[in-house]
Parts: sequence; C-alpha cells; structure tokens
Amino acid sequence: MPFELETAANRENLRRVAIDPVSRVEGHGKVTLLLDEAGIVQEARLHIVEFRGFEAFIQGRPYWEVPVMVQRLCGICPVSHHLVAAKALDRVVGAVPVTPTAEKMRRLMHYGQILQSHALHFFHLASPDLLFGFDSEVGRRNIVGVAQAHPDIARQGVLLRKFGQEVIRATAGKRIHGTAAVPGGINRHLAPEDRELLQGQADQMVAWSRAAVDLARRLHETDPALYDRFGRFDSGLMSLVRADGALELYDGHLRLRDAAGTVVVDGVADQDYARLITEEVKPWSYMKFPYVTALGPEAGWYKVGPLARVQNCDFIPTPLAEAERQSFLAYSGRAVQHAPLAYHWARMIEMLHAAEVIRDLLPDPDLLAGETMAGGPRRQEGVGIIEAPRGTLIHHYQVGDDDLVTWCNLIVSTTHNNQAMNEAVRRVARQYLDGKTLTEGLLNHIEVAIRAFDPCLSCATHALGDMPLAVELRDAAGDLVDRRVRDG
Repeated sequence: MPFELETAANRENLRRVAIDPVSRVEGHGKVTLLLDEAGIVQEARLHIVEFRGFEAFIQGRPYWEVPVMVQRLCGICPVSHHLVAAKALDRVVGAVPVTPTAEKMRRLMHYGQILQSHALHFFHLASPDLLFGFDSEVGRRNIVGVAQAHPDIARQGVLLRKFGQEVIRATAGKRIHGTAAVPGGINRHLAPEDRELLQGQADQMVAWSRAAVDLARRLHETDPALYDRFGRFDSGLMSLVRADGALELYDGHLRLRDAAGTVVVDGVADQDYARLITEEVKPWSYMKFPYVTALGPEAGWYKVGPLARVQNCDFIPTPLAEAERQSFLAYSGRAVQHAPLAYHWARMIEMLHAAEVIRDLLPDPDLLAGETMAGGPRRQEGVGIIEAPRGTLIHHYQVGDDDLVTWCNLIVSTTHNNQAMNEAVRRVARQYLDGKTLTEGLLNHIEVAIRAFDPCLSCATHALGDMPLAVELRDAAGDLVDRRVRDG
C-alpha cells in the first residue's frame, strides 16, 4: 500500500506513535504510526486487536439457535445479525418467500434498527467533533458537551434513538437481543397498543430527521475545504439495490460501481456473493480484507455503508429522503462524493428514509394479523444479505441432516470497509501530521476519519489467517493432564 514499509529493518530507526484505543467506536482497535526523524509519516495502520471467533462458536449448534446467538456479536447492531441469520436460514427451511406478515414485521424491525443506530452514531459519537472542532478541548468532545452547548440537537438525537429502540422492542420483543425473527418467518404480531404509540410519534421523528439532514448539509456548505477534502480517497462502491435500482436495505441484489460512478457489476444474487468477493488475510489484524475477485486485492477493494448506498442506488423510494439525496448529488455536481466526512450527511439521509418507511408501514393491517411462518423443501445451505447500518452484511450457513450447523462464514459491514478505513487513516496522517508536533487534537483527526465509517470492530473480528487453537487441561495442582491442538 502507499507509503508502507516493506521490511522490519526499515522500522528500526523510526518513532512509533500509537492511538490505543480508538475512542467513540464500538469495539476495540488501535492505530500505529511510524515517523522518521523529520516527523514524516512512513506507515499508518488501523489494527483490530479483538478476537471473537463467532464462526467457530456457531458450528455444531442447532440452526434454529443461530438467529439469537449471532446477536451476541454486538450490542449496537444485534438486530442486523438477527435478521440476516434468519434470512439465510429461511433458505434452509424452504421459506422463500416468507409470508407478507413476516416480511413486513422484519422490515419494520430493521428500519427501527437503522434509525436508532444512525441517531446514536451521529449525535452521540460524531457530533462532538463536528460541532466543536477536531482539536477542541477533549473534555468537551462528548454527548454531555453537546447537550450543554446545543440542548435541542442533543435532545432530538436522544429521542430519535429512543423511538428506534421502541420500534425494535415492539417487533423483536426486546430492545436488545430480541427473539422474533426465526427461520421461516416471525413469531409475533405487532400489538395494537404498540402501533398506536409509535404512530403518535412517527411524524415528529420524520421532522427531526429532516432537521438532522439539514444540520449535516450545513456543516458541508459552511466549510467545504474541510468536509470535501479531509482524508479523501477514491474507491468503488458496493451495496444492495432493489430490482428497479431503488435503495434497498432489507433485500435485493448486489451492485458495484467504480470510483467514477460507472456500474461495473450488477444483479448479483445473494446466494452468489462468493463468486464476487474474496477475503484476504493480513498478519497484523484480526479483520479480513475483502475485494472483488475479478479485480484483485490492489484494485478490487471498495466502500460500503451510507455513502456507498445513497450513490449506488438510482433513487430512494420515499419522497423526502429522495429530495435530500438529489441535494446531496447536486452539491458535488453529481460527481461521486468520496470524502469520508460525507458519510455523516448520507447517514442522515438514510435516517430520514427509515423514519418515512416506519411511518408509512405502521398502518399496514398485515402487522397485526396474518400467517407468520412459511416452509418448503429442506435445503442444506443458505445465504442472507442485508444492509446493516454500517453497510452490507453477509451470513452464510451450511446445515447437516442432523440440523446442526456444519460451517458458516460472516462478512460484516466493517470488514468490507477495512481497506477503506486504512486508506483514510493514511491520507489523514499524511495530510495533517507530517512534520508536526503531535498533539491530542492532531491525533484525534485520525480517529475522526475512522469514526466517519461508524465501525463496529466487535462484529468484524473473527479470523487471523491459519490461526491454531490449543487447549490445555490441568489438574488442581497445575499439572498438565491433556493437550489438544487444532492447526488453522
């Protein structure tokens, strides 16, 4: 990669600076910088230091346990894992398609997740940097500081997230780690009293979401030199789109645009994702590096998430969000916007879309009654893909005749963005840190670049090449009784 050192010998006389941990993100990661005597950045890397191993944990479990198990990957986006696992296992039980009631309940749950997650990230995690400045007083850069200086903004952010959590509770049974989505459908209807409660708040949520989009747009318009150039790099864009090209967050097919905006791959069905993507392993991170197989690892990496989705689709199928998308496109002269900070603007457009979808879906009678489960010929393999808040999420399972999972593969949103985040770190390091006396504020610029992607580092950590597993059994005296080793 650009300005990375090739050999350990080149590192001997360099100064190492670490940002450990990266703050205001979900999970644990660190950044290492290597600087020469002149303070020029010679290497910059984002390291993911957690090891979770969920792919191995799931093997051997009954398939019907999986939609509940995988939620433990993350406390921020459990709904996304819950739903995508259920979608993958719908294939195993032959429930393709699921019933209208099941799909609408799942969609309502999913858009509640999109809304609450986007509100959490923008208002709680990102807004302190955006409202106060990247090098402002560190003790002020938090949601408490925002509440003191901008009480209306903070209040709206908190209540938007609360509304999204209430949608999840009403559809999943609990705000966190619900149980409603099961292989083949859903196990509950929406209660009439919950629908009435949510409908009474829906219009206000749409209004506040429009205000959030306006805030994000004004930040760009006020300081384009910063927002359009900070950590900018070009790459491809990948996401799901609907059959007619619309933004689609629950279902659809995969589409890839190149950095100039030309569609280069389209119409890839969820079950065929493995023909499109290869995962590369690097020895210094627990997170893999996916790329488009036909383009190779150097040219085939891409961005996912809100910035990719609002530019990869042909339109957003709700009027207010589509109008805001058109303003977003017009701002850059309809050229592809690649600046990482534009993720925040795109994220708020999606939050508005989610609020519109929830408002418009709530009156549907299928939510209150109707068949909840479907079935058909049994299969032994299934893939589910969904657009999680952070980007494209893929679950792939194989199930034996004994109903136990024999193999699984998870490619999460942050993993897709791994190379992009590393590129943003490098660009910002060179742009702001070269030859400078390093301060907390300057180092926070690196964290700002990472936070723009809204990474979920806990979700993304599950492999390190051919990692062996060694298990030792010792008695009460500490003597070795037995040892088993599984090579990678």
